[in-house]
Amino acid sequence: MAILFRLNVASKDTIVIDLFNDVPAFVAAAEAGSFAAAGRKLHLSRSAVGKAIARIEARLGVRLFNRTTRAQLLTDEGRAFLARCVRATEELREGAALMEAGRSKVRGLLRVTMPVLYGRLKVAPLLMLLTDEHPELTIELDLRDRRVSLVDEGFDLAVRIGPSETTVGLSSCAIGKHATLLCAAPSLIERLGMPSSLGDLDRYDALVYHRDNWSERWTFPDDGGRMTLIEPTSRIRAADLGVIMDAAISGRGIAWLPDWLIEDELESGRLLQLLPDLPVRQRDINLFWVTTPTIPGRLQLAIDALTLTVPMA
Repeated sequence: MAILFRLNVASKDTIVIDLFNDVPAFVAAAEAGSFAAAGRKLHLSRSAVGKAIARIEARLGVRLFNRTTRAQLLTDEGRAFLARCVRATEELREGAALMEAGRSKVRGLLRVTMPVLYGRLKVAPLLMLLTDEHPELTIELDLRDRRVSLVDEGFDLAVRIGPSETTVGLSSCAIGKHATLLCAAPSLIERLGMPSSLGDLDRYDALVYHRDNWSERWTFPDDGGRMTLIEPTSRIRAADLGVIMDAAISGRGIAWLPDWLIEDELESGRLLQLLPDLPVRQRDINLFWVTTPTIPGRLQLAIDALTLTVPMA
């Protein structure tokens, strides 16, 4: 049913201002079910609540409550007006919180967890710059390659590399993607030649990421969305991508490394990309934080800094 409110005063601005003054009494009465209970909540008399609601009814030209000796029950018009009042009140509260966050200084402790190497090279430098601009901000950076629970371990923000995911109670946003590339030193290519297909990779020693008795397999998508998995034979394995990159630069084998790690080496010529026309696997880089009605200023500051400035592939 469409509810139409008839305005009995010429000035709409005056009506809106007067309604704002009396709306809290109306909402309290609707929620409490009686004028007396609303008065106790607002520290007003029952009569004052009744007069406030009567003024609203007079301005709108509708009856909001059906009054009995025991209770005040909302009419259809009252229920429709209550829904709009609640929505407007929530908007006002959120707006006030945003303004307060903008006026207040960024202060307090911000705890961020992130992968070791990506965090050290790409995330930590940006977050440390925030402490230069905000003297009352303290940051605690946790660098580890295993995922942690933000709630259980008390972190404000997590940087994660991997498939996008939906987690109940967490909000997220993407800050980029990275591609994993095959690469080798010019000295190795001079000795063994440039590969022309994945089948040629058997001619080279591989430098492989290995941790906890697990070796990473190299994954290559084709144009049809299928994946080719390669288990490279290696004599050098390490649980640190930086070590693998150093070994590749020294000519000890070919490596499969993220572009953000080797971009400077590719640009300088210390490493060469192999099979550059081959489709590459891309992985998402996301931020996660605990969902709350209002994001603290220090957390919003970090999210904005990483969303706007972390290099995207």
